[in-house]
Amino acid sequence: MTIDVAFLKSISYFSGLNTTELDIIEKAFSEKTAQRGEVILLEGELSDTLFFVAAGAVKIFKTSTQGKEQILSIARLGDALNDISIFDGGVNPVSAQALGPVVLHGIKKDRLQGILQQYPKVALNASRVLAGKTRQLLTLVEDLSFRHVLGRVVKILLTHAGDGTTPVQRLTQQEMAAMAGTAREVVARSLKVLEEQGHIRLEHHRIVITDKKSLQEIVAESA
Repeated sequence: MTIDVAFLKSISYFSGLNTTELDIIEKAFSEKTAQRGEVILLEGELSDTLFFVAAGAVKIFKTSTQGKEQILSIARLGDALNDISIFDGGVNPVSAQALGPVVLHGIKKDRLQGILQQYPKVALNASRVLAGKTRQLLTLVEDLSFRHVLGRVVKILLTHAGDGTTPVQRLTQQEMAAMAGTAREVVARSLKVLEEQGHIRLEHHRIVITDKKSLQEIVAESA
């Protein structure tokens, strides 16, 4: 299986490498596919392959002992799913599940280690990616701790909803609730309020933002 070098260029890990270097690295990759609802990685298990999203979207989440789900992020094109467990050698701290048809490109841990040694730029890029994920998690903690529910729902909309012109991965109200740390019914009420106020339009199986500026103001005021 030949991996498109153009795809590797889109991955932050390999930013700044030349075509010759990317041609060498792409030979270490393999391809994997998954369908909607398929669990790609399971929290608590070991991984020997680092996966990157080549097409589709994957939810990254944790599950409590009572079965409550908290979605930490939605991984899209070029995003890594399990770099933490690959780098620290521990079990997966999160689970990953396909939100629709997904194509993944994976590289075995031992091959990745060889690349990190051979190309110091990749190691530097990796440190930046992991720092970015730490910042993202700190932002999530801040949102869940200090931002009211409506503000959290609006922030999710601004990040994941479309404007009606470009296709985006549809999130269910349950998935939005799992991202906002609340119940599905609360999300439904919040969406209804936003529609009544003219900020969004609820259509069949999708949400269209009609007043982006007002939504941004709601987020700013909810912090």
